[in-house]
Amino acid sequence: MVYFLALSIIVALSIWLFMQQPQFGRKAKGNRLKRIQESPNYANGAFQNLNHTPALAEGVSPVDILKSYINPPKDRKPANLMPSVKTNLNALPTENPVVVWFGHSSYLIKIGGKTLLIDPVFSGTASPVSFFGKNYAGTNEYGVDSLPEIDILIITHDHYDHMDYKTIKQLVPRVGQVVTSLGVGAHLERWGFEASRIQELDWGQKTELPDSISLTAVPARHFSGRGFKRNQTLWSSFVFQSATHKIYVGGDSGYDSHFKEIGAAYGPFDLAILECGQYNEFWKYIHMMPEQTAQAALDLQAKKLMPVHWAKFTLSLHAWYEPIERVVKHAQILNLPLVTPIIGQPVEIGKDYPNNEWWR
Repeated sequence: MVYFLALSIIVALSIWLFMQQPQFGRKAKGNRLKRIQESPNYANGAFQNLNHTPALAEGVSPVDILKSYINPPKDRKPANLMPSVKTNLNALPTENPVVVWFGHSSYLIKIGGKTLLIDPVFSGTASPVSFFGKNYAGTNEYGVDSLPEIDILIITHDHYDHMDYKTIKQLVPRVGQVVTSLGVGAHLERWGFEASRIQELDWGQKTELPDSISLTAVPARHFSGRGFKRNQTLWSSFVFQSATHKIYVGGDSGYDSHFKEIGAAYGPFDLAILECGQYNEFWKYIHMMPEQTAQAALDLQAKKLMPVHWAKFTLSLHAWYEPIERVVKHAQILNLPLVTPIIGQPVEIGKDYPNNEWWR
């Protein structure tokens, strides 16, 4: 009994020490914690979704998931080098908004004379450790050194495949301002950003930027957390609006009524950028099925849909190409135009919409 107790203490202490590493971020305190606790979206010690959102679907247990990962399907990772285009990001067109995708949910947007960077992950992994969640070969052709100076860094939520410690650390001297979800600023301050450069938004809050650009945080159906305790920071989608264009950035979200409500309040959108990968029926409430991604774009009143959250990491059980295949098929049924660039290929809104099925 004494040996067992001693071993338990050692294991617990080891885990605690491991979790003190900087990549796990920091809990909110002081005024930031007060803002969190006063949020209408915070209750019972955690942020809440608009509707009931269990982490796992009804009747699903962790054992079911473990069994599926023991016997995974084929083609979860590509057999060949992922194609990409090398673009000079300092010489992008300026007449219309431009989007450059870096794989998964990382991309750069030039709009209204400003350069925005969304959820950058350039370290090579989508996890707090180097041996898990490695990117596909060919998908890390871009890095912080490839980027121009960033006016606004946008972080939708604090999961590792959207908020990468090593990338953020490199970006500190190259970013003017950060706009993120409520509570996420605690991580950013630990990693080197001054509080004065961080703006945290609750759902429905809006920030005005120079050159007639606004960013509005709007709901998503998801969860958050970099440690054992979930939902201590908020998760958001964002509405980007310039004098002439609107772009919807979805972050991560399960399908729900909020898409139609956002479309009615802020649409129509010139482009909706929505997740289509890393789904499973086991966790269907927090990640959309690809068919729901297409429907969400219609709900948003989007003129074009650009599916993301695929083609860089294997974080689920489906074949790596399955998300985009399913989106393409359902978008055709709905008569919804898709934008499917290769990594690094510029998408100029209103002018150039690449839609080659390059993954085949």
